[in-house]
Amino acid sequence: MSERAAPFYCPYCGDEDLRPSEAADGGHGAWECAACNRAFQLKFLGLLARGLRQTDAGGDHI
Repeated sequence: MSERAAPFYCPYCGDEDLRPSEAADGGHGAWECAACNRAFQLKFLGLLARGLRQTDAGGDHI
């Protein structure tokens, strides 16, 4: 199995100075932002059964 994907930027401040976090609950998918001093966790919920559908306006509708 391949390595897990890493976030490219902090969802709170947008900075790219991220490090894996060991202190957060659960441990897996937890990251720390050195710029804003926040910790956050990523979690994959699953695939949508219905997928994406085209609308009449040409945009994607979830």
